[in-house]
Amino acid sequence: MMGNRTTVSTFLLWGFSSFSDLQGLLFVMIFFSHVTIVTANVSIMMAIKLSHNLHTPMYFFLSGLSFSETCTTMVVIPRMLVDLLSDSKIISLPECATQMFFFFGFAGNNCFIMAAMSYDRYTAIHNPLHYPILMTHKTCLQLMMASSVTGIVVSLCIVLIVFNLSFCDSSIIQHFFCDITPTVSLACDYTLFQKVILFALTSFVLVGTFILIMISYVFIVFTVVKMPSARGRYKAFSTCSSHLTVVCIHYGFAGFVYLRPKESDSFCEDMLMAVTYTVLTPLLNPIVYSLRNKEMQIALRKVLDNVSRFFSQMVSKRALDTS
Repeated sequence: MMGNRTTVSTFLLWGFSSFSDLQGLLFVMIFFSHVTIVTANVSIMMAIKLSHNLHTPMYFFLSGLSFSETCTTMVVIPRMLVDLLSDSKIISLPECATQMFFFFGFAGNNCFIMAAMSYDRYTAIHNPLHYPILMTHKTCLQLMMASSVTGIVVSLCIVLIVFNLSFCDSSIIQHFFCDITPTVSLACDYTLFQKVILFALTSFVLVGTFILIMISYVFIVFTVVKMPSARGRYKAFSTCSSHLTVVCIHYGFAGFVYLRPKESDSFCEDMLMAVTYTVLTPLLNPIVYSLRNKEMQIALRKVLDNVSRFFSQMVSKRALDTS
């Protein structure tokens, strides 16, 4: 399908090549950020798995979000780190398509999971008595599966449109991964119709899920305002604060890159902004949920205590064996 219409078989991920003097520093910063992202999200997943009091729909979705965001960073950051140390930044066309597919598949999944989390908060506050009936484990699994399938379908449509284009002008992608706009800018036959379709797909994910989240929070606000107790209102809002903070960070950065009008000289700006939602946002999410949630803090302390106790036992055992 692609071989008959494409004259370019490989791309060059230009990325941070313009900052050659800073590539060593960027590698160190991004590497430690990546290690922190993986460690923090794995810790959250372990804490939720091992703490029975966290076996609730809210933490089930949080665990799914942590897993999905870890996968999103794994699609982009390891390749970025290799390119920072390598002179050859070549990526083949199938590799580029695969990276784009998984990145937007997981990124779309993140958006739909956050929409499911807002619905969960709305249900818990608006119908607390019927909450266990409405948000069963089966319902949570169905919402999670729907998020994954929708993200995959949208991502597949994007990839099919992008890589059915003919790339014949240039092979240099002005980005550190195969993002949509820098890739399609190299195509010879990129039409207005295809541009509208791609914009509609990204808008469906970003704007569509954001509208669902905002609708949930409008109903949450109406419900909370009617509560007679100030303490009840504070407790209700506090259960939503972490999720709302993450939503603002995620949609703020992603919307700036994918929904604003594009200019030919905006690739560098988009690339720098992309660092925020591929590195900074997955780093902030576990921090936000940890700092603003006492139950999560207690569960994480238990996990850290168990890990430190395990390593202490290993060191003691090794010391006894050597003696």
